[in-house]
Amino acid sequence: MALSRIWSAFIIVSIIVAVIQFVAGGQKQVFSSMVIGKRGDSVRVKEMAVTAADPALVAALDTAGRVKQGDLVYRREADKVVGVTVQAANGIVDTCWDAVDLCLKLIGILALFMGFMSIAEKAGGIHLLSRIIGPFFSKLFPEVPKGHPAMGHMIMNFSANLLGLDNAATPFGLKAMQSLQELNPKKEVASNAQIMFLCLHAAGFNLIPVSVIAIRAAQHASDPTDVFLPCMIVTFVGTMTAMFIVSLRQKINLLQPVIIMWIAGISAVVALLVWYLTTLDANGVQFFSSVLSNGLILLVFLLTVLGAVYKKIDVFDAFIDGAKNGFETAIRIIPYLVGILVAVSMLRTSGTFDVIMDGIRNFFAFLGADTRFVDGLPTALIRPLSGGAARGMMVSTMMANGPDSFASRLSGIFQGAADTTFYVVAVYFGSVSIKNTRYAIGTMLLADLVCVITAIILAYLFFGGSA
Repeated sequence: MALSRIWSAFIIVSIIVAVIQFVAGGQKQVFSSMVIGKRGDSVRVKEMAVTAADPALVAALDTAGRVKQGDLVYRREADKVVGVTVQAANGIVDTCWDAVDLCLKLIGILALFMGFMSIAEKAGGIHLLSRIIGPFFSKLFPEVPKGHPAMGHMIMNFSANLLGLDNAATPFGLKAMQSLQELNPKKEVASNAQIMFLCLHAAGFNLIPVSVIAIRAAQHASDPTDVFLPCMIVTFVGTMTAMFIVSLRQKINLLQPVIIMWIAGISAVVALLVWYLTTLDANGVQFFSSVLSNGLILLVFLLTVLGAVYKKIDVFDAFIDGAKNGFETAIRIIPYLVGILVAVSMLRTSGTFDVIMDGIRNFFAFLGADTRFVDGLPTALIRPLSGGAARGMMVSTMMANGPDSFASRLSGIFQGAADTTFYVVAVYFGSVSIKNTRYAIGTMLLADLVCVITAIILAYLFFGGSA
């Protein structure tokens, strides 16, 4: 029910804002942009005389012919400097295609990893994992029987998230949701175990934000890895927040010795990894993270096949059985993705995000506060809605402010923190046809808010001297 209300609010608000933009803002193309517009279309033009333009801008135009400044791309046309705002997201029609295209790409990944999961299950590997992690998870998931395959599926998902293996994390997570659904007495209502799992997953505890480091390196940041420690701290805080909130709602005692020991152990491992990574340069961090993450995937494949051969399992047939399930899952989530992505598209193309950002900036300026963080906020605001859009926002922030600016570093921390809340809800609950998500969305958004506040505080602590 919560998702239904939020989705409805997205649609209503975006249309109201679009009407205001059309009537009062003079943006006559806003309706067509929302429906049939494409990413990269010119949606607003600003003209100025060359003599009245910023001298630095004119100098850049003299050498490059065009230059990006803020949200406008400027170019010389005859005796004028013309600034063009381009559409940041596809309209409704193309977004529907985007959703289907995303699911088609997911089919291969889901088929591959769910195929190997099927082999591991039949060979007993998932059961072994559930026995190892059982003492800890049995306290957080009291409704899941000890030794149940869901335990192994969940730890595979968390491990993949920990190392930034997005492609592997999704299939493992979907398999975990399906396993938990088998234990769910009310098939259309999210169970306690499903809520705990999904909130921890959405918090996205991540050791190394590989994609953020890679993008910062591509934008020629002086130290592309300088955001990895703040990212790690933010995701850890978010995960602990989600665990605390859900445990409070489900009356789970977190002060049990087993839980404390596991959290302390994980914290110690994280601290050691942080210490080691701080001894490496930027290239060293990227090389280490690449070897660790990709090597782990190959190690899992190797151990899975070796275990299946040892147990005399029909390996290929087991793989095909699991791969079929991956295909069916990808097709089943298409309607949920279409709904979420279209709502997000309408929010962006209607100008709603611009209105929100202007309001936030004016509010903090009125209070006399430092408003540098506002330039990084678009990434944080859109991160719960769309991972790809948030990545685009981060790149846009870096291009507009410079890769070593305060706003760009903060934007990188936002991108590396937490997962895409509404995407996760649509895909994971949609895969098992859950309609009533109870307090899951509220918990995830609250954890997101804690991550945003923590990220801003850490950005000022680490990079407060940046422009």
